[in-house]
Amino acid sequence: MVTFNTNNFSGNNVDGNTGRHTHTESLEDGDPEKENNLNPLPNDKDTGDEYTNLVRYISTYREGGRRKSTASGVYPGPDDDKKVPFWKFWASKKTIGESNQQTFETPDDWILTDIKQGISNAEVENRRKKAGWNELSTEKENMFLKFLSYFTGPILYTMELAVLLAAGLRDWIDFGVIIAILMLNAGVGWYQEKQAADVVASLKGDIAMRSTVIRNGQEENIKARELVPGDIIIVEEGQVIPGDAKLICDFDTPEAFAEFQQLQREELDGDDTKEKAEDEDDDPEDKHHGHSIVAADQSAITGESLAVDKYMGDTLYYTTGCKRGKAFAVVTASAKTSFVGRTANLVQGAKDQGHFKAIMNSIGTALLVLVVFWIILAWIGGFYHHLKLATPENGEQDLLRYVLTLLIVGVPVGLPVVTTTTLAVGAAYLAKEKAIVQKLTAIESLAGVDVLCSDKTGTLTANQLSIREPYVAEGQDVNWMMAVAALASSHNTKSLDPIDKVTILTLKKYPHAREMLETGWKTQKYTPFDPVSKRIQTIAIHDGITYTCAKGAPKAILNIANCSKETSDLFKAKATEFARRGFRSLGVAVKKNDEDWILLGMLPMFDPPREDTAQTIVEAQGLGLKVKMLTGDAIAIAKETCKMLNLGTKVYNSDKLIHGGLSGTTQHDLVERADGFAEVFPEHKYQVVEMLQQRGHLTAMTGDGVNDAPSLKKSDCGIAVEGASEAAQAAADIVFLAPGLSTIVSAIKIARQIFQRMKAYIQYRIALCLHLEIYLVTSMIIINETIPVDLVVFLALFADLATIAVAYDKAHFEARPVEWQLPKIWIISVILGVLLALATWVIRGSMYLPNGGIIENFASVEEVLFLEISLTENWLIFVTRGGKTMPSWQLVAAIFGVDVLATLFCIFGWISGDGELDDPRDRYTFEINGRTSVVTALVIWIYSIGVTIVIAIVYYLLNQISWLDNLGRASRSKGDTHMENVIGHLSKLALQHETDDSGANRFFLAPKATEAETDD
Repeated sequence: MVTFNTNNFSGNNVDGNTGRHTHTESLEDGDPEKENNLNPLPNDKDTGDEYTNLVRYISTYREGGRRKSTASGVYPGPDDDKKVPFWKFWASKKTIGESNQQTFETPDDWILTDIKQGISNAEVENRRKKAGWNELSTEKENMFLKFLSYFTGPILYTMELAVLLAAGLRDWIDFGVIIAILMLNAGVGWYQEKQAADVVASLKGDIAMRSTVIRNGQEENIKARELVPGDIIIVEEGQVIPGDAKLICDFDTPEAFAEFQQLQREELDGDDTKEKAEDEDDDPEDKHHGHSIVAADQSAITGESLAVDKYMGDTLYYTTGCKRGKAFAVVTASAKTSFVGRTANLVQGAKDQGHFKAIMNSIGTALLVLVVFWIILAWIGGFYHHLKLATPENGEQDLLRYVLTLLIVGVPVGLPVVTTTTLAVGAAYLAKEKAIVQKLTAIESLAGVDVLCSDKTGTLTANQLSIREPYVAEGQDVNWMMAVAALASSHNTKSLDPIDKVTILTLKKYPHAREMLETGWKTQKYTPFDPVSKRIQTIAIHDGITYTCAKGAPKAILNIANCSKETSDLFKAKATEFARRGFRSLGVAVKKNDEDWILLGMLPMFDPPREDTAQTIVEAQGLGLKVKMLTGDAIAIAKETCKMLNLGTKVYNSDKLIHGGLSGTTQHDLVERADGFAEVFPEHKYQVVEMLQQRGHLTAMTGDGVNDAPSLKKSDCGIAVEGASEAAQAAADIVFLAPGLSTIVSAIKIARQIFQRMKAYIQYRIALCLHLEIYLVTSMIIINETIPVDLVVFLALFADLATIAVAYDKAHFEARPVEWQLPKIWIISVILGVLLALATWVIRGSMYLPNGGIIENFASVEEVLFLEISLTENWLIFVTRGGKTMPSWQLVAAIFGVDVLATLFCIFGWISGDGELDDPRDRYTFEINGRTSVVTALVIWIYSIGVTIVIAIVYYLLNQISWLDNLGRASRSKGDTHMENVIGHLSKLALQHETDDSGANRFFLAPKATEAETDD
């Protein structure tokens, strides 16, 4: 047993090699004033003893506080207020000086900033005017250019061609109404998307990247966008690098700044450039200066999964993550001129619009092809009826007016606007559920997800770790064990790991352990947790005696401890017992000077499942969503948690994925069948996602740490859970600000509702186009008659007016992952379009009867057809949206308002014209002034209701046909057995190199060395 006299402890200052943050203020209560406090630099003033500060943190910590961001949207700056000249109406604030900023090169003298003083506020403003804000793209967008973007695209260009055609025909009513349609769609789309973007932006401030910078000799916590080249920043574990920066020195050895300055002077002199280059070619290690200061995750840039050690003078790249260490660095390039920024600028003109944009383009292209087809048919019919190209001038029956009519009815001008704004409004709905959508296309991905790989802590469990009654080894003191556990923890109270935090705060229950910490400990070296040793280790000095304190996985601690077999067996039994009870255990051991390690005991930690998790999992399974748990805990704990949550017990150790002897199809089958994996590391997460994707699954992955960034990027929908690091948030498609699995499942439901709105509108719009194309072209060919183009343009206007509120409809969500199923959409839309055209022909055919058929008292052919077409088309949206939910009042009000307008047009004969002579001639005499009786309008309403009911029945029956219901759905569990096995065998081979006796090089394939061989 290690013993000492606590009465002889003496206070000592913290050594410069602690690797710990020694600020006394805790930001856990989320006080913005505290967060933005200007803190004096370490070594400028005495900041107090590390362990005194730690004990103060333990004593003053209050549960329930959470650090909150002070950001609330766009952070204004001087350049934001810079006015654009009135004559440059096209220029945004972003473009003022932007071209200069993108080509800006940081002067050499800018990076010679003093590490203690930093730069002044006045100098910051001067540099920002030249370098710009530290961001890839401005958060402010030119609203005028945004509005103009709603007039671009194949469908919009076709409608704009119709505007020119109407002007050429001097058809000014059509000319004005078509422009009104374009303006209406652009205006409504712009407004809805802006409103939705404002909601999302207001919450995005909560996840805005921040940075700690040295200015005016003090530390400041600012938004990363405010940095300028030459700023001295502090980078530490878990943070994203806010700009390209040169590494100066370790945070606790600022005296090394002189060495960095000398290094900079040598580089600026440039006398030995060629010599240095030759040296680097001979031995790459020569370019490193001193020891490794931090480790950076550059996987997003290089694809390398392992962290890269960084030394003095090395470059830290913008958006990469710091995985280890804490250091000073100087910003050398802002976001636009950084390595990542320059790369992004190169590909800016080739932005990937995603799967959603491709779907919209394919639908738009198909509709344009159909329009051309129907125009050709109409012209062929026109030739037989001896129609002229554009005469008579005031008539309706000429070839160019046929073109104008079909362009108006065949091109759904509202399709791109309604679908885009539906996504934008959907993003606002998700924002209200505390889900921040980083890109709109992520909504489509989330709606189609069928496998959710979820981490355990904080998502399935409550993330409320507590330490239960510890196990203390025989002959050891529980207070000494708790003090050692606290010693072997990070003491950076601003960003404590949950395990370190609960370990330290548990000392509230052990006053004597706290007293031990207060009496003169001096940290010499701190080694954070790593997956190889699986432990945290601290070397601390007390009364001239060196204590090495360790805390980690029970097996790892047992392996280093020198204890009897009885103690070892009892320790293993306790670890197994804790695991079976669902407890996560931490072993604690200590070593005095060069003596053997002493096993002190074990801390059982319990993180209870969230109250709603079990029910949410059942709900997720009902939605066709398979939940797989990926946890770093031991397999016994993972299985116990799965039992509590009814998640299934097919939980495997992650070693099976790599070192389990499985490969090819067997390995893929294991991943598909598994309910979860235990003892998981980031590379395992990446491998699980990759295998599931190879089997055709759309996979969502949750993550919170820097290590999770590669797997979040790899997944179809990366989800950064509540409390995730900046690196994880940057890599994710969606960032959640609320904890728990229920928030994720809720978001999936909302995403599916958004998807349903878009599918309903697309089916509706395709059917409308086909309806009028089929009827008008067949009437042109058969009876040489058409609806006046003035009325046709109002039909298009009413169709768009009626569906403005689609984005706000109360859509249902499917009980399975959704897909576009374009073949199914087209088949159903064509059938609906044909039925609508037949219904219109029925009402037109009845008017050939001597009594006028549907007509009561008096009527006009054009107005009767106009009202019937308008009513049946408007009500079709109620059919395609499905009957599982009631429509929103906004949708009902919009459609009812348009129906009333259409009825007034019919009754008063507005814009009906003089009527055209058809062939064969009608046997009924119609109203020349275009008026229609109220009774006839009522009959048309009743007839249209009957048509809608018939179409609804047909639509329901079509969706009950199993082959049609599954048409176009991709297989979610497909596997190329042969290829999987080939790749599996190849993965076991390595390219080996050897040199023979004659010095010749020889390369050949050989089996990879096993893990054991590698260790040897």
